[in-house]
Amino acid sequence: MALKQGENTLDGPVVAAFGGGHGLAASLRALRRVTSQITAIVTVADNGGSSGRLREEFSCLPPGDLRRALAALCADDRVGRTWAEVLQSRFGGQGELAGHAIGNLLIAGLWQELGDPVAGLDMVAELLGTRGRVLPMALVPLDISAEVIGLDPLRPDETYTLTGQATVAKTRAEVLTVRLEPADPPACPQAIEAIADADYLVLGPGSWFTSVMPHLLVPEIADAIIESPAHKILALNIAPTEETDGFSPARHLEVLAEHEPRIRFDTILADRNFASEDSHLASYARNLGAELVEADLAVRDGTARHDTLRLASAYAEIMGCAAH
Repeated sequence: MALKQGENTLDGPVVAAFGGGHGLAASLRALRRVTSQITAIVTVADNGGSSGRLREEFSCLPPGDLRRALAALCADDRVGRTWAEVLQSRFGGQGELAGHAIGNLLIAGLWQELGDPVAGLDMVAELLGTRGRVLPMALVPLDISAEVIGLDPLRPDETYTLTGQATVAKTRAEVLTVRLEPADPPACPQAIEAIADADYLVLGPGSWFTSVMPHLLVPEIADAIIESPAHKILALNIAPTEETDGFSPARHLEVLAEHEPRIRFDTILADRNFASEDSHLASYARNLGAELVEADLAVRDGTARHDTLRLASAYAEIMGCAAH
């Protein structure tokens, strides 16, 4: 059963949520209104910014996406919100600490002291009183490589290889395929257990090639997802991100199936406006075994972000429970 930190009772369905960065954080903020039994299983391929610096200096997992997940699961009260702000805040100035997130240093310091990534994350979760548990998907830092086309406008048909999550996530070239290095990393055993125990598996939203798809490229994680009898939900983005610029909603599904042909879902959740752009989306969803559920999920300011309450309501309806 998924662990819940900082509370004495458990309620709601058992959920394992996959992703990284801002997309997973948005999903977790919504899910924590539906259930307290959440395990976030987070990508570990970030090589930019504070995470990249710590990863290079200490040969540790990049802590940034894990930190965002912990912040998203902090209690929605004064203490919880304060902790979330502290975790996310960064050092200023021009010195060696400039740009580092306070939460990244806390996590990396605990890893150095305890020698166990999971124990360190559990200790931070206990300190923060988070609703849920945060785990890395693999126990070694990963690198993402992508084959792209259209990188050089003078050679539009030439294929190039881009390496590094930070580079791939921001490319405007068309991504053809992605792969992980190492290709068969050791999965986090607790993550495999969480998948086996879950009632619901939620993949996405997030950067499609660098936060969502990597889970299907770790063989043990992919096998556990595919073999799980849990209800599988794929949450689409509000709009294409940089790395999927120009992709239709159906194309998002197509590239997942190209990289992991065995994958099937029960529900594909899409923002109504984004889904309306693609008359083929429902048939592509059926090809993956899924029912397409459309809902108004975007924030009202016009930006391509999920509204927490709307997303929570959609998850609650799919899971047959109440959002709080």
